[in-house]
Amino acid sequence: MFFQTLGVSKPQFSGFFVFGDSFVDNGNNNYLQTTLKVNYFPYGVDFPTGPTGRFSNGQNIADFIAKKLGFKKSIPPFANGTTEILEGLNYGSGGGGILNETGSQFGELLSLSDEITISKIQKLLGGKSEAEKHLNRCLYYVGIGTNDYMLNYLPQFYSSTTNYTPNEFAALLIDQYSKQLRRLYENGARKVAVSELGELGCMPVVIRAYGSPNSSSCIETSNDVVQIFNQDLKLLINNLNLDYPEAKFVYTRFTALSEKSGDIKIVSEPCCVVGTGLCIEGSVPCSDRDEYRFWDEVHPTEAAAAAAANIAYDDISALIC
Repeated sequence: MFFQTLGVSKPQFSGFFVFGDSFVDNGNNNYLQTTLKVNYFPYGVDFPTGPTGRFSNGQNIADFIAKKLGFKKSIPPFANGTTEILEGLNYGSGGGGILNETGSQFGELLSLSDEITISKIQKLLGGKSEAEKHLNRCLYYVGIGTNDYMLNYLPQFYSSTTNYTPNEFAALLIDQYSKQLRRLYENGARKVAVSELGELGCMPVVIRAYGSPNSSSCIETSNDVVQIFNQDLKLLINNLNLDYPEAKFVYTRFTALSEKSGDIKIVSEPCCVVGTGLCIEGSVPCSDRDEYRFWDEVHPTEAAAAAAANIAYDDISALIC
């Protein structure tokens, strides 16, 4: 499914570094001491090599963006210890968040505070100057924050909602996010795409928790809370561009959780048989997977991720020289 020739003769950036959570994790959690792993069937049912640790039936949004950028294969996960790092690394980790404590109940995770392995790149390229030139020409895609709300804020899952108003919690996240994105700049990032948060209120897990029985309608109060964060994120991106005129940060849309596209018809039910939000190991998923928006109760299908990548790529194109 969805493998296609995109007509790009060579990569549009020197490398592609990915940071985020389970929406972009392509196997990092397999190598970490965490209970949050999906390296089992039916995950990967549509991936050529089967289960990989991706929270999908096939490829995820980072895979599709990499292809559209002209990379011949998916960017390797950081945690597998690969030496092929000049074309980039994927630091995505299921359960990770902006706040370092987010997802800690699952065990070891990669967070946005984990830094690019600059010393290895310097060694490969023969020094600091050449490494800086290379990193300046790479693309950095950051998509994180969903777990900060799912695990730390939405009242069904955590009690933080009693400690912060929606505006206060968004401000807390943005303050930490600003520090992390500025650290990314200090490590050489000059072309940075930062993803908004999708509509959490449209996730089956949230609809099931807050909706009336048999309801399929999005929970708009949850969507409203996330939109406060997204508006603050836009302001942060503007400020970063003012502070670092030699760099460019862009805000990218994330529509995989909210919009119908292509053949997608079923928008609020998971394709696989779920337990606590994730697919039950060994269960048989739906056969018409391209018609579903959601693979499990949280993550988009490969079809939805492909559609979302097309929109994200339109935003990223502003960074292509």
